[in-house]
Amino acid sequence: MRSLAVSAAGLPAALIDTGVILALVDRNDGWHDACVRAYNNSRLPLLTTEAVLAEVFHLARRKVPDARGVWQLLRSGAIQMSEIAHGELSQLQTLMQDYADRPMDFADATLVHLAAREHLGTILTIDHDDFETYRLPGRKKFTILPRRQGS
Repeated sequence: MRSLAVSAAGLPAALIDTGVILALVDRNDGWHDACVRAYNNSRLPLLTTEAVLAEVFHLARRKVPDARGVWQLLRSGAIQMSEIAHGELSQLQTLMQDYADRPMDFADATLVHLAAREHLGTILTIDHDDFETYRLPGRKKFTILPRRQGS
């Protein structure tokens, strides 16, 4: 993976989800190469949430020998965590209710909310089925990277 090259304004240009972070640090992951390409072609930093990072560190214990690679990405500034304030919880609850038929998990709700709040329409995720369903304000679809494998 390339080193940190922050976007011109230093502002995040896209979001990053759990599966991509794990695939970046696990060479044995079937999505590793596609995620590395997507990461290398993205303006940095990428934005995520505390809920996503909680998932990452929980799953990393089973998936990779240790979490050093995750820490390296975070400490480099390539991935930045954005806060969700207590006052925004009702918006997350509404999202989870709106997508109850999926069902939308809390981490996904934080990303969809963050995308709307920060005006970000691109997400690095391997969770295509869900993020092809979720909508941004104005019923706009997410741009999902990397592309679905086999397509």
